[in-house]
Amino acid sequence: MRVAVLGVVVAAVLAGAATAVPAWRRAHSEATDTERARKVKVVKAKSPPAVSPAATGTPAATAAPSRAGPPKADPATADPTKPDPANPDPAKSDPAKAGSAKAGAPKAGPGLYRPITYAELPAWERDDHLAAFQTFLKSCGRVIARGREGAEVDVKGPRPPPPALVAVCVAATGRGGEITSAEDARAFFEENFTPNAVVKKGQPGLLTGYYEPVLEGSRTPEGRFQTPIYKRPPDLVNVVDDTQRGILKPGALTHLRKTATGTEPYYTRAEIDGGALKGKGLELLYLADSVDVFFMQIQGSGRVHLTDGTTVRVHYDGKNGHPYSSIGRYLIEKAILAADRMSMGALAAWLRADPERGRQVMWQNSSYVFFREIKDDVGSPLGAIGVPLTPARSLAIDPSYHALGTPIYVSVPTMKHVPNAVPFNRL
Repeated sequence: MRVAVLGVVVAAVLAGAATAVPAWRRAHSEATDTERARKVKVVKAKSPPAVSPAATGTPAATAAPSRAGPPKADPATADPTKPDPANPDPAKSDPAKAGSAKAGAPKAGPGLYRPITYAELPAWERDDHLAAFQTFLKSCGRVIARGREGAEVDVKGPRPPPPALVAVCVAATGRGGEITSAEDARAFFEENFTPNAVVKKGQPGLLTGYYEPVLEGSRTPEGRFQTPIYKRPPDLVNVVDDTQRGILKPGALTHLRKTATGTEPYYTRAEIDGGALKGKGLELLYLADSVDVFFMQIQGSGRVHLTDGTTVRVHYDGKNGHPYSSIGRYLIEKAILAADRMSMGALAAWLRADPERGRQVMWQNSSYVFFREIKDDVGSPLGAIGVPLTPARSLAIDPSYHALGTPIYVSVPTMKHVPNAVPFNRL
């Protein structure tokens, strides 16, 4: 797999995207097709041109920001250099001055940048650049707003976007009505971004995908719908913002339980399934079984057809803070299921075949996700900055390495477990 990131270059190079690749969003989704990446290509953005202050007006797109969401917040497997959260340069706190930002060398990290040309991006000329531009533009409203809000960096809050990316978004917003063809959109990307390859050592990368489950359920416990999904508890506190979870050490708790004397680890999946939250008024909806709940938590959102004939969309609203652990990998390592037979369907069938055995295995993953109901449904799950995700274009990234909203070009020569697969090349 090659990943070409159209990243913005400021004092530190960014390479990573939140809104410009497949609708596939999570590095360790257990129910998705995968492809090991042989090579990762990144595209860093040029220091953007100076922009007229008039262009900093109302964004062309006001859609909510884009996470992974929760989980959609879990980091993807991209490896570009890590931008510096500190922002001492005054030009970096004013989007209007971003055009003067100088490009700098990328910092040391798990991946190295190698400058390339657009001609080296596989099938770049055949992508639908207008669709990519429209997806990029959809996030720009939030990128610009966060740039204005983020003059003061809160290490526990969302990281503000770099000024160079904000400036490109201002330019895109100002020209949005003029860019109406794939040729125009391609020219915009090539004028404002510089491609760089991410050269990764060690194990090849892994591309996985998300889907939005559509399930049946009820607002009250009735019939076969007896297993609740829970709202975010009032005593749940974030250690860092959900978009910043990648800055923590592996295995560190991302959320805690507030108590009268301080904080402590939140209840595990086993404890919650055992009734730790029962009777606290936190039940949001009821699903058919714990397997439905488990898989919706992995995806981070879902639609539920209710017994009253209505359909609602629910979305990630925090987690219990315990690290995610793949039960698919657990079963493979224990030689319970063969790797070449592992799939979402096979895993779900195995879990349901013996419910008690299934619960014990699901408890190997202590992480537990909470949900909220989306009242003003925009027709798509929301990403990390609140923008509706775009099928086949939105990509989960690790915000500790990449700025949310940065375009990334992904090239996958072959797709495993996909019948009649063709190469995947997309911004």
